[in-house]
Amino acid sequence: MLPDEHGGELVLRLPDWLRRLWTEQEHAFDNAEAKMRFVIELARRNVEQQTGGPFGAAIFDADSGRLVAPGVNVVEPSNCSIAHAEMVAIALAQQVVGSYDLGADETFCELVTSTEPCAMCLGAIPWSGVRRVLCGARGEDACAIGFDEGAKPPDWVGALQGRRIEVVQDLCRTEARAVLEHYRTTGGRIYNARCDIRAGE
Repeated sequence: MLPDEHGGELVLRLPDWLRRLWTEQEHAFDNAEAKMRFVIELARRNVEQQTGGPFGAAIFDADSGRLVAPGVNVVEPSNCSIAHAEMVAIALAQQVVGSYDLGADETFCELVTSTEPCAMCLGAIPWSGVRRVLCGARGEDACAIGFDEGAKPPDWVGALQGRRIEVVQDLCRTEARAVLEHYRTTGGRIYNARCDIRAGE
């Protein structure tokens, strides 16, 4: 039974800096690289502000380039293993549009993520309604610093494409990978469900 003070609600709190940035973000993004650099900057700031892991994501209206919702990894501050950047961005976007389906009403939403989705986030993508996924760093880049990407199908790109979800890989990969490496070299905590290690140890 949940204690009364929790009220049976699940609350994931965005870092204050991200809420301010989202409120102030007004201009549309006119190309894929600009969107990717935005989410890489989210990941970098999450590391610098020590508000979570080195991952950023966002949902955009693909036609207009408008930011629908941003997300960063808040696993540790939220004590919630599912609070990955992609999951946060998807959940926020669905609240913004008022639908669990980001592909409803002819809307063409895309997920832009600083690192390819892990097994969990990959599973969430088809049900989210997004029609395109843009990826920066590769899953192997995250594994190289110690993160566990889970049991992803070898041809996960083909699996999404089979569901008519376009996938673009290696967009600004060098810049995205640099954020992961920065997290490792500054002692960022590497966490997952099976082990508790620190980068570089």
